[in-house]
Amino acid sequence: MDVQTSGGVPQGRLAFFPIPFFAMVMGMSGLTIGWEKAQHLLGLDLGITPWLVGFSSLLFLTLAVLYVAKLLRYPQAVLAELRHPVKLNFFPTISISLLLLAIAYLPLQPSVSRMLWFAGAGLHLVFTLYIVSAWMHQEHFKVQHMNPAWFIPAVGNVLVPIAGVPLGFESVSWFFFSVGVLFWLVLLTIIFNRVLFHNPIEDRLTPTLFILIAPPAVGFIAYTRLVDSLDTFALVLYFAAMFLTLLLFSQAGRFLRLRFFLSWWAYSFPLAAFSIASMVMAEQTEALFYRYFGVAMLTMLTGIIAILLWSTLRAVLRRGICVPGH
Repeated sequence: MDVQTSGGVPQGRLAFFPIPFFAMVMGMSGLTIGWEKAQHLLGLDLGITPWLVGFSSLLFLTLAVLYVAKLLRYPQAVLAELRHPVKLNFFPTISISLLLLAIAYLPLQPSVSRMLWFAGAGLHLVFTLYIVSAWMHQEHFKVQHMNPAWFIPAVGNVLVPIAGVPLGFESVSWFFFSVGVLFWLVLLTIIFNRVLFHNPIEDRLTPTLFILIAPPAVGFIAYTRLVDSLDTFALVLYFAAMFLTLLLFSQAGRFLRLRFFLSWWAYSFPLAAFSIASMVMAEQTEALFYRYFGVAMLTMLTGIIAILLWSTLRAVLRRGICVPGH
């Protein structure tokens, strides 16, 4: 169905298929990895892992096919997203999805995990170089364009060691981890300058504040994988993630008043990362608090993702997504 014309040429809904859709895969993959970790920690086999991995994979393939179709049919629309100061930062959700699927497949099919890891790490490096170059040589970015979605490239870099180390790529993993931590610290300063001293982030991007949780939470998981121990730096990363989670939960009323946007999926992966980080803390410390805290967070996340899936499906059916201006 044609929804708008541009220069007399009809454009269907596919032309407005947004790149942030891949955040759904990040949320579902995070949930999958979380339940894999929870079952291992509790000594259970609920039989849900193949279903979750399969659904996450199918979701990624579906979105990838749709976006490739958009690229082939409406290349100018894709180019416009690549040049957009906000949407640009969502392109690494594609490579992050591949890296998360690599982690999810690791205990099931290491050979598949290896292929996904190579594809994800290589593509993420390309995206990182492109986006950082765009930041450095931009001529149209303004402070209002800055929001926590700019963390997405950094998050992808710190994800690489989680599957990279067990697959035998330790040096490469340290490279990506170092890049991720570097840009996390730089962007953290800029983001807080934006939030504290400029106009509030607009409603449709407010859920992206939860992305603040992801870099220290994922960084903690990756760092413990790299050093195989719990040292001072690891504790700083974990408790930084905990503080940011508490800070955002204390503002729950603000988030609950927002109407649905696709950016709601920003709630999912950061909370998945923190729940997994808590379970890693349980493994490292053998403290029951972290075990049950992590499982409780994961259970809450499961309910949140169920709501997100229903809200997204309803928005698609009601033509609230894939339309001009969304």
